[in-house]
Amino acid sequence: MLLIVGLGNPGAKHARQRHNVGFMAVDAIHRHHGFGPWRKRFQAEMAEGSLAGEKCLLIKPQTYMNRSGQAVGEAAGFFKLPSDDILVIHDEVDLPPGKIRMKIGGGVAGHNGLKSIGAAIGNDFRRLRIGVGHPGAKERVPGYVLHDFAKADAGWLPSLLEAISNHAPLLAEGKDSTFANRLHEATKPAADDKGGEAEKEAGARQKISRGKVVPPPDAVEQRNGPLARGLRRLFGRD
Repeated sequence: MLLIVGLGNPGAKHARQRHNVGFMAVDAIHRHHGFGPWRKRFQAEMAEGSLAGEKCLLIKPQTYMNRSGQAVGEAAGFFKLPSDDILVIHDEVDLPPGKIRMKIGGGVAGHNGLKSIGAAIGNDFRRLRIGVGHPGAKERVPGYVLHDFAKADAGWLPSLLEAISNHAPLLAEGKDSTFANRLHEATKPAADDKGGEAEKEAGARQKISRGKVVPPPDAVEQRNGPLARGLRRLFGRD
């Protein structure tokens, strides 16, 4: 069984924030693969379903980000899950917007949600890191991740979430590298487009911190599927 954890904060005011991209990703998987209804369990919203013929649980901790480990620890303990059957999806300021990386174990890089989970179950769980960009100065990070995605981010976010949901069965098969490659392939055409709106806005936000220039991220193309339309409504683009 695979436990997929999307990190975020509960409540409507947090729904569009960068810190909630983990919630957005598991919501996309939930819709695309016909999971059962969300219900309250383990201090989280939980839904049951299957990916690639394997039982899968999706959870969204409702404990707020800094205490995510309470929900994950309860679920992992109840089902007696080893670390390699737990995947956490979270925002990553050290990656440009729209870029992803798969990782197993390691540090938490100041992410309080990961820190809480590590304290509950150890740090050897699998991770899908979704880049949201960096504001340029460390002291600005908390406000940046607790701010809504910019409208320009709608150029890459819907297509990335759609790719995550499309290829999620690979995660249940333990094919993390293949999954990452598929996501890179799905977003590559627009990532090579240097004239996109998202990159222009990112360039405008470019800051100098401690003598170093934080470069603008690549832009990723917006798609027109059902998920993309839903995200456009979320961003007020329709």
